[in-house]
Amino acid sequence: MTWTRTPQARLSLARERGRVRVCLGKAGECWFAHYLSCEQIKRSMTKGERISQFVAELTGGDVGPDEKDVVNHPFYRAFFRCWNEQRYYEAHDVLEQLWLKSKSRDANYFKGLIQAAGAFVHLQKRFEHPSHAKHGRRLPPAVRLFRLAEKNLSSFTPRHHGLDVAALCELLRAYADQIVASDYKTNPWSPKTAPKLKVM
Repeated sequence: MTWTRTPQARLSLARERGRVRVCLGKAGECWFAHYLSCEQIKRSMTKGERISQFVAELTGGDVGPDEKDVVNHPFYRAFFRCWNEQRYYEAHDVLEQLWLKSKSRDANYFKGLIQAAGAFVHLQKRFEHPSHAKHGRRLPPAVRLFRLAEKNLSSFTPRHHGLDVAALCELLRAYADQIVASDYKTNPWSPKTAPKLKVM
């Protein structure tokens, strides 16, 4: 391809159009990449910033993970909303932001809820792709997470931060026991029978 413009004219035109000038190889060999200008490039968001944005979209407001009232905390509420919408992976991510900032006894409570959501991620993936090489083997890790979640949550029974923790522990135990009783062959989860959690 032959250029009719001078190198200076091409550079000027590239700057006007917001393109970045890239010089590679021998002197005088230049190509113009069709990328955003330096001013248009935004730094990438951290995971915490992405989660804050996600929760803000769910709640319709500006949020951050630093609020002190756990029961009314947007991230805590978003966890239950995601859970009840069967968005277990998102529920896990949202609550992880609270767990990472928690230095109190609640850390194990949050960890247990995160593990419970993770177990349901395994069951959901297995339901969606039962013969997939990876997803077909998700029942044993789900049972391990159910057991870990129950262990972490059991010290918060009967209720904690508006949640019936005793009922949740019973639910987690029942799911794990059903899987083990089937010799890890039957997935007890389905979208129609997915459990819901309620915070009072």
